[in-house]
Amino acid sequence: MDRKNKSLAGLTSYDLPMEQDAIKLSFANHVEYSVAKDEYSATGLDFYMAAALTTRDRLFDRWNKTQQNYYNKDQKRVYYLSLEFLIGRLLEDALLNLGMREQMAGAVDEFGLSLEDIIQTEWDAGLGNGGLGRLAACFLDSMATLGIAAMGYGIRYEYGIFKQVLQHGAQHEYADNWLRYGNPWEVARPQHLFPVHFRGRVETVIAPDGRTVARWVDTEDVMAMAYDIPVPGYRNERVNTLRLWSAKATREFDFSYFNQGDYVQALHDKTANENISRVLYPNDTLVQGKELRLQQEFFFVSATLQDALGRHLKTHPGLSNLPDKVVFQLNDTHPAIAVAELMRLLVDERGIAWETAWDITSRCCAYTNHTVLPEALEKWPVPLFERVLPRHLQIIYEINRRFLEDVSARYPGDNDRLRRLSLIEEGPEKQVRMAHLAIVGSFSVNGVSALHSQILRDRIFADFAELTPAKFNNKTNGITPRRWLLKANPGQSALITEHIGDGWVTNLPQLERLVPLAGNADFQARWQAVKLANKERLAGLVASGCGITVDPRSLFDVQVKRLHEYKRQLLNALHIVALYREYRENPPAHAVPRTFLFAGKAAPGYFMAKLIIRFINAVGAAVNSHPKVSPLLRVAFLPNYSVSLAERIMPAAEVSEQISTAGTEASGTGNMKLALNGAVTVGTLDGANVEIREAVGAENMFTFGYSYTEVEQVLARGYHPREFYESNPELRAILDSIAADEFSRGEPGLFRPLVDSLLGGDPFLVLGDFASYRDCQRRVGQAYADPAAWSRMSILNVAHMGRFSSDLTISAYANEIWNVSPRSGAEPDEDGGAAAKGRSAASSKGSRKGRKSA
Repeated sequence: MDRKNKSLAGLTSYDLPMEQDAIKLSFANHVEYSVAKDEYSATGLDFYMAAALTTRDRLFDRWNKTQQNYYNKDQKRVYYLSLEFLIGRLLEDALLNLGMREQMAGAVDEFGLSLEDIIQTEWDAGLGNGGLGRLAACFLDSMATLGIAAMGYGIRYEYGIFKQVLQHGAQHEYADNWLRYGNPWEVARPQHLFPVHFRGRVETVIAPDGRTVARWVDTEDVMAMAYDIPVPGYRNERVNTLRLWSAKATREFDFSYFNQGDYVQALHDKTANENISRVLYPNDTLVQGKELRLQQEFFFVSATLQDALGRHLKTHPGLSNLPDKVVFQLNDTHPAIAVAELMRLLVDERGIAWETAWDITSRCCAYTNHTVLPEALEKWPVPLFERVLPRHLQIIYEINRRFLEDVSARYPGDNDRLRRLSLIEEGPEKQVRMAHLAIVGSFSVNGVSALHSQILRDRIFADFAELTPAKFNNKTNGITPRRWLLKANPGQSALITEHIGDGWVTNLPQLERLVPLAGNADFQARWQAVKLANKERLAGLVASGCGITVDPRSLFDVQVKRLHEYKRQLLNALHIVALYREYRENPPAHAVPRTFLFAGKAAPGYFMAKLIIRFINAVGAAVNSHPKVSPLLRVAFLPNYSVSLAERIMPAAEVSEQISTAGTEASGTGNMKLALNGAVTVGTLDGANVEIREAVGAENMFTFGYSYTEVEQVLARGYHPREFYESNPELRAILDSIAADEFSRGEPGLFRPLVDSLLGGDPFLVLGDFASYRDCQRRVGQAYADPAAWSRMSILNVAHMGRFSSDLTISAYANEIWNVSPRSGAEPDEDGGAAAKGRSAASSKGSRKGRKSA
């Protein structure tokens, strides 16, 4: 054994060569020896697997050394807990970050294969739904690129959100079995297996030292098994880890049922337990769905905390210094149960006194809020919580008691304040307020755009902000330029690099060097050529995926995001109806031809969102088939929106629709991705749109509608949508035509709920903003008619997007919340990684000897 260990320890790192010939040999070997095929039997999937394994081998070299480096330097660990990680395809991402894309392309070309075809074979990982999960993926990329000792933690969902299929314009959901053909990027870690408890009861016993101790007994247990995915930094030899938990039954089946011949029941418990990691976001409109959602959240949180504590105790004698070495970043409210679970692990499992345990917990947890919508600030019915997690309800009650005592001492007699701040919401059915738990148990609470953070402080959590103002801060979201420009838009990336160098890839503010080129006619012509090529590529995808022919020389107007009423895809659709009616009656002689492109999924149980999808497609069918209108307008809804589809759409977009009601979108990152690819924003002053406008200049963006302050004022006075219907003849004609079934001839009354909702309350002020939006779109058409002026706007949008790099966002988290030192990606240090701008105390201590498991 000693000889074996010495042999392993003596291996040099980065042994696998990166030259094309070596990659060619590795690829051929994997085809023959890993997937057991030859030139006659190998399929496209086999070639993808071989390419992935060839790349993975080179990642593993760096992965192992990175993890040992973190141990040896005793670096502070950042654990990023998220219920979603929308990581997309990983092959090309890894090739670019390792700096071996060209070599791989050359190697497979020698076998008569196309790397692009191989890349397209990969399925998107079904680990997320929308912006929350994609943000988490961008953050992982930046943490690795900056050399932060970080791990992402989530759930290894067997099925993704769902596969969206449009049939007769309506969304239908099918299982997204993304693991059907295996996942070459994951490594099973059966040695990292932790029990997660549910239900049962709590009893109190007297410990030998006289303390009263709670014991959680008669529990139903599920095992959490780790699967690791490597996360490479950009050309800095660093590879971090995304650890995903899969639910495993504590036993394969019940032999008592099996021996009685009841084979179905024998497997029932196994199947029920493993359902926890089966599907992303179960439908929680039913009690069973709510319970499963709560189980999912606790499942991955409990396993993560057990794993993190165990890792800490490998190199430290106890947990008293945990806040100096560990931070748990809670990505939205889903992991908020971490506060109660960490207390349970410290108090019940480790015998630490409550006061000490609370000090540790409240200095380890940090909370990011991502929403202002009440339904997204999770609340759990107390009876459900007590049934599933009885010990945690006790802990939450005790946290609440102590917290409210402190509040009462500061604000004596203010019972209304106590009610507002309480972790338990009173009412016909008591609710556990998970956002309140996260705030009370965290040392930092941040919003994700300047406006969003202001709303949290001033309205949503005003009492908490008054109580502990130092906790609250802003960290505006960002996106990784490696994925969303270098990878997604190689033509534009090459043009930029040719003129300003490639430093922008890890230092996005260098894009400012494009400003002097914005008015250069030659540069504009090449910029336009790249955009046209991207539009032609997307037009082919629209033709094959939707059966709709679009003109690449028309204006590509894009709204791609999750379907929700506050995002106001309906407002966009109403404008299209206005154009349709105008062009049908009197086609303008010099109108700018437009192609309106939509994509996004609606939650399966969200009736109105699904109806809006159907309405968009019905309007599209009318527009696309009308002989007078179709030469000027086209509408397409691309099904099954994903990261990979976004990578096709973003580079081709020219108008970015960011039209949510002011004060409803926390930040948005689609707005950043589209602007980074040269699209000009049409938007309200909502979320990060406000900061984008500050960055690019008001003259390079089209804004409309009520501001957040105006929305508040309108609602305070009383909003009456019917007044807009009565006073605007065009708007009245549009709504009347919808109500009269102009777009639903075969199904009378189909879209009546849309009209009734708008006239009956219009909670997101669609009618109030319609006239302003219509005028804004006229200005867009006028601007696009001047190609030179439009190109200048497009170039300046890209040039001023540097501040929205996720590298800068993560640097702010690192410096201002986590107290770790991000590293520059520019210079290699003695470990082959990136040189520190300023090393943390943890990373400058003497190294620890000996190899440690991740």
